[in-house]
Amino acid sequence: MWCRRLACLLSVPCQHTRRHLLSCGRRTFTAAVARWHHTAPESLSCAWQLHGDHLELRYANTLMRFDFVWLRDHCRSASCYNAKTNQRSLDTASVDLSIKPKAVRVDETTLFLTWPDGHVTRYGLQWLVKNSYEGQKQQVMHPRILWNAEIYRQAQVPSVDCRSFLETDEGLKEFLQNFLLYGIAFVENVTPTKEDTQILAERISLIRETIYGRMWYFTSDFSRGDTAYTKLALDRHTDTTYFQEPCGIQVFHCLKHEGTGGRTLLVDGFYAAEQVLRQAPDQFELLSKVPLKHEYIENVGDCHNHMIGVGPVLNVYPWNNELYLIRYNNYDRAVINTVPYDVVNRWYTAHRTLTTELRRPENELWVKLKPGKALFIDNWRVLHGREAFTGYRQLCGCYLTRDDVLNTARLLGLQA
Repeated sequence: MWCRRLACLLSVPCQHTRRHLLSCGRRTFTAAVARWHHTAPESLSCAWQLHGDHLELRYANTLMRFDFVWLRDHCRSASCYNAKTNQRSLDTASVDLSIKPKAVRVDETTLFLTWPDGHVTRYGLQWLVKNSYEGQKQQVMHPRILWNAEIYRQAQVPSVDCRSFLETDEGLKEFLQNFLLYGIAFVENVTPTKEDTQILAERISLIRETIYGRMWYFTSDFSRGDTAYTKLALDRHTDTTYFQEPCGIQVFHCLKHEGTGGRTLLVDGFYAAEQVLRQAPDQFELLSKVPLKHEYIENVGDCHNHMIGVGPVLNVYPWNNELYLIRYNNYDRAVINTVPYDVVNRWYTAHRTLTTELRRPENELWVKLKPGKALFIDNWRVLHGREAFTGYRQLCGCYLTRDDVLNTARLLGLQA
């Protein structure tokens, strides 16, 4: 086992090297062989050994490998890191790329490295686990609850009252926790005006100004070159796929509807993608690797725009394969000319598999928006659409900067 003293060395050292290995409980880099060491002879909590260019460490059931340059670069001593600003002071470009520690010591909680110039770096073992590549592979950046319509209904996720949302940290935290877990959240009893909706949005974020302005009214007046400005049904999609960075959060508030229909459709794109990953992992991988163009061309009145965004349908963190963004909009997908001919058919097959999951009736959550009920949507995760409607229907809304929403959540103690 990793945490037991190994009985033999990889090779037999000379007598002089043996004396070096045993002196003062320290390990000098000049030793001729790599050997597993422990924090104390009787300890089973940690084992470590030096290699030519890295330190190998086993702690908390995690095997970690640290390049020596990485260990020097991330030093948290006062001369290398400003604890007040949480910024690096060390000039990374000044670190010798072939640097090796002169001595290494590990006690029950801390790794100590002495560098050739005498500088000492200290790392808590727990900090190393948290920040190592191997540790990150086992962690989730954004905890979530994936849902279909039945799962969401059974969860009985409460809406948050507008006054609690605006005036208390508890109400705001409850709202953000719901939003982070499910990708959607509602605020009730909002005064049905654009001005009050703006106050609501600015409670958690800066408003992201786009080609649609800051706060917008949304009616079927054909005022913009987009299908959304009609009375037609809209299939499930994410917004602004034609931006290099799609908008992170969307706010909808129905101010008035004198007619029928117009229900809002919500689908958890990550839930659908998870089904693809389980059924056809090769197709999931293809959707996460092939870049596509999405395009928005508008020439209506004074609005003249030509936007192009490039990226795969599924975007994942490379170290743990965690999905963080879905870019899905069949209306705005441009000509597919970024895919080799021998991949095209496989891509269409994978896209069809995902579309089938997104269109399963059991995955569709239908919500009737009404004056006073504001909806926040994670546009990187949850697809939205609507059924056709009659009569006059007016919505207002905006896009929010994702970084600011997550910042607000972290300041309230949430993992985001």
